[in-house]
Amino acid sequence: MNFRKSSFDRGSPDPEINLIPFIDVLLVVLIFLMLTTTYSRYSELQVLLPVAQADAQQQRPHELVVAVAADGRYALDRQPLAGQDSEALTQALVQAARQHSGQETVLVISADEAASHQAVIRVMDAARRSGLERIVFATRQSQGN
Repeated sequence: MNFRKSSFDRGSPDPEINLIPFIDVLLVVLIFLMLTTTYSRYSELQVLLPVAQADAQQQRPHELVVAVAADGRYALDRQPLAGQDSEALTQALVQAARQHSGQETVLVISADEAASHQAVIRVMDAARRSGLERIVFATRQSQGN
């Protein structure tokens, strides 16, 4: 039997693991993970809406009141509107604004607290299309006052 001596016995240096490529790969993975991570703390925010501390309502001679119900129905000056789309609301606002032509008209949006944001945005969009520039939101006074 002929046993050869291995290369380890001849005094050659021990084999080394080259760490440079390993570190490069880890840095690329780290950058990838940092860029693709979602931050869930934004979904955990608790938002407390402010209560209006305004003075009593001033008398406005020419105001249009649009009520937005919790289910998305609209009423203009206590008259229910047939449709829930922005076109019907725009037409109703244009007709109501014509009655007060030449005078400044203020649009008061009185939305239920359970009404969707989309329903309120539709009212604001209809007001913009009908040429009403002054928009205010109706609020209730806080119980502390």
